[in-house]
Amino acid sequence: MGKDYEKLAPKYRLLLGPGPVEVASRVLNVMSNPLYGHLDPKFLEITNETMKLLRYTFQTENQLTLPMSGTGSAGMETVMVNLLEEGDRAIICVNGVFGERMRDVASRCGAEVISVEAPWGKVIDPEDVRRAFKEAPGKVKLVGIVHAETSTGVKQPIEEISQIVKEHDALMVVDAVTSLGGVDLKIDEWGIDACYSGSQKALSCPPGLSPLTMGVKALEVIDNRKTKVQSWYLDLSMIKNYWSKERVYHHTAPINMIYALREALLMVYEEGLDERFRRHQLNSNAFVAGIEAMGMKMAVEEKEYRLPTLNAVKIPDEIDDYQVRSYLLDKYGIEIGGGLGDFKGKVWRVGLMGESSKRNNVILLLNALGDALMQQGYKVDFRLAIEAILDIYDI
Repeated sequence: MGKDYEKLAPKYRLLLGPGPVEVASRVLNVMSNPLYGHLDPKFLEITNETMKLLRYTFQTENQLTLPMSGTGSAGMETVMVNLLEEGDRAIICVNGVFGERMRDVASRCGAEVISVEAPWGKVIDPEDVRRAFKEAPGKVKLVGIVHAETSTGVKQPIEEISQIVKEHDALMVVDAVTSLGGVDLKIDEWGIDACYSGSQKALSCPPGLSPLTMGVKALEVIDNRKTKVQSWYLDLSMIKNYWSKERVYHHTAPINMIYALREALLMVYEEGLDERFRRHQLNSNAFVAGIEAMGMKMAVEEKEYRLPTLNAVKIPDEIDDYQVRSYLLDKYGIEIGGGLGDFKGKVWRVGLMGESSKRNNVILLLNALGDALMQQGYKVDFRLAIEAILDIYDI
């Protein structure tokens, strides 16, 4: 038993996939701090500061800004089950796996779902959203869209679509699981009514929490529901009373995970949002330059729509996807992600977010990837790739 346990003891991996990613030692360290009770006054001070730091990171004044217990998908489900009731109408934008998931969750809430779609690797066209409103058979309650599509590496412009949503007096719901803390996201300025994320992406915290924020208009919808929220565990009409001054017990908070999230958010605050966004973009630019110098292409053709936190690389036709990823893991201890859905076997998904977004990681990964490619007979000019990377960093 003891020897078997040792074999299964986690070993170091350099996590450069779609998440989870690297976690700073100071974040891991606070998770070993002594437990408080979830109603202990000292712990409530920690939750208050966590909410304040989340408002800073979301760039919002929304009072209901908190971490839900559960990963990013729990955040998605929380938003949908609280805002939608049987027979409501929702426009859901789909250009990847997580748009598809949002559509599925909305339909499970009993909503009549109208899909606005774009090819994988492309952004949603605002005019298609406008057309969906025009052709809808009645009032649309909300529009859901993914800001950072983790399955494709697309960064979706939000502002124009949000304006269209406001013109039709609907709620704007945004999935920011792979953008919060790594890509500019202005909740208040862009008119976003509800937004959710995940702790294990650009925030560089272990998985287990889903930060979310709800604006005044979204809260009014919750307060005026005709039916109870179908999920007791995710019912914000009750959960908000724990995170408010009332502090009414709902469920036991994940104490140590909130320690970790607070510490991760402190690191976001200390770095500053603008500097953090700049760092993510710089490292992504360097990575892309290296990839292109090695003769490969990015899955998202338009540079302005590429997500800096999640870089999707087209796999050369003659290369075996699984062999490359296995080689990186076995020989270098590096994890990158494979494709999902329509992109399965066609792209590698490289996460350069949070603690993983570093110059050293970019250079190491590209050298390791070049080695893996050469094992399959793909010619790589390492000198050209390194020069391309350094040209970006010298700017």
